[in-house]
Amino acid sequence: MSPEVLGLIMIALMVVSIMIGFPTAFTLMSLGVTFGFLGIGFVVFDLVVQRAFFVMQNDVLVAIPLFLFMGYLIERAGILDELFHAVQAMFGWLPGSLAVATLATGTIFATATGIVGASVTLLGLLAFPAMMRARYEKTFAAGAITASGTLGILIPPSVLLILYGFVAGVSVPRLYAGAFLPGFALSALYFGYIVSRAFFRPQDAPKMPKELREKLTRSEMLVLVLRGFVPITALILFVMGAIFLGFATPSEGAALGALGGLLLAAAHKRLNFGMVKESVFLTVRAAAMVGWLLVGSSIFAAVFARLGGAAVISTFVTSLNLSPEQFFWLAQVLIFLLGWPLEWTEITIIFMPLFLPLLGQFHQRFPDNIATDPFFFGIMAALNQQTSFLSPPVAMSAFYLKGVVGKAITLNQIFNGMYPFMAIQIVAMFVLWVAPWLAYGPANLVYGASFR
Repeated sequence: MSPEVLGLIMIALMVVSIMIGFPTAFTLMSLGVTFGFLGIGFVVFDLVVQRAFFVMQNDVLVAIPLFLFMGYLIERAGILDELFHAVQAMFGWLPGSLAVATLATGTIFATATGIVGASVTLLGLLAFPAMMRARYEKTFAAGAITASGTLGILIPPSVLLILYGFVAGVSVPRLYAGAFLPGFALSALYFGYIVSRAFFRPQDAPKMPKELREKLTRSEMLVLVLRGFVPITALILFVMGAIFLGFATPSEGAALGALGGLLLAAAHKRLNFGMVKESVFLTVRAAAMVGWLLVGSSIFAAVFARLGGAAVISTFVTSLNLSPEQFFWLAQVLIFLLGWPLEWTEITIIFMPLFLPLLGQFHQRFPDNIATDPFFFGIMAALNQQTSFLSPPVAMSAFYLKGVVGKAITLNQIFNGMYPFMAIQIVAMFVLWVAPWLAYGPANLVYGASFR
């Protein structure tokens, strides 16, 4: 059997194994080592050591556990609870104010951490009971919560962008700057949908009674805002500003964020050994999962390339005679479809290395075309991969929400509530395509006009 055929069998078995439910990282490593031994012999063991060391020595990846630690500290200290109530008081006059408060809280928390599971879980605990008491339509409430909780995938400090920068060799600070406006533009589209639906269908999102809106005095509202909204917003602006303006690398900015999380928890008088211990444990568990995924995918990709599988795919795509734009959208459609059965980590770490060499070939021929730019491709792919949290059957956001609300709502009702927001994400992709300055503007302003 030729090495190329071995490579294609390896990738087919990888997809089947992940779909069945085998652990992704160890599936990648075991397939890489097994097929590598069959195809290139004992050299595969040297390759395993080289790829593992290559992942371990990357300084940018240090930002992942630090940002995760910051997020878990903020979550465990109960700061998100205070943020939600502060934002609810600020937006009580708007149609669909509870859904708007959920969206604003999710957006702010997304800029504090990219932990989607934590965001959806906490928003479900805070917002869903309040929406049910206010007689919100269940599917609308579920959609607002799940969509708001996924914004951390795109809005910096996104872990996805760190991983993409590592895989694609693109500057992570530049990706952060490029994702800033598209992330908030998506949040603005969500806002427009929520307010419009609440305005035209008030039965889905009854307006907060005036007596409840006026229940808080001005001084009480001010205390809420100063305690729940201002500190976390100031921390986010400080960390992101330090990275964007070049005063700190992503890893150094993440370290500042982790320190800021400790100070915020202390300021709220919730810093204790048990909380820090739990945050450290959760951080180590999540970071270890990402680390093993990176090692496994690096080994798998290296073996796949040595067997000639990447060359076969490249030859096939080249034979299609696609234009750069056609390849760009073909890749985005494949990423969208992969989001139905797979999570964003698997898409970014496993399948991006298959797309990027082909993108590089187009970039050599059409260097001034945004469709061939790895930077723009990454921003669009990050926006695209938000759908992986809202698209059944995996749709992890639905399962996170279902896990905290129990029998109050069915999975099908959650899925139905997510579909409009998934459609908005697709609209946002086309908005970014026709207005690429949303990504290039901030990146070029801070780092200069450059594809990389």
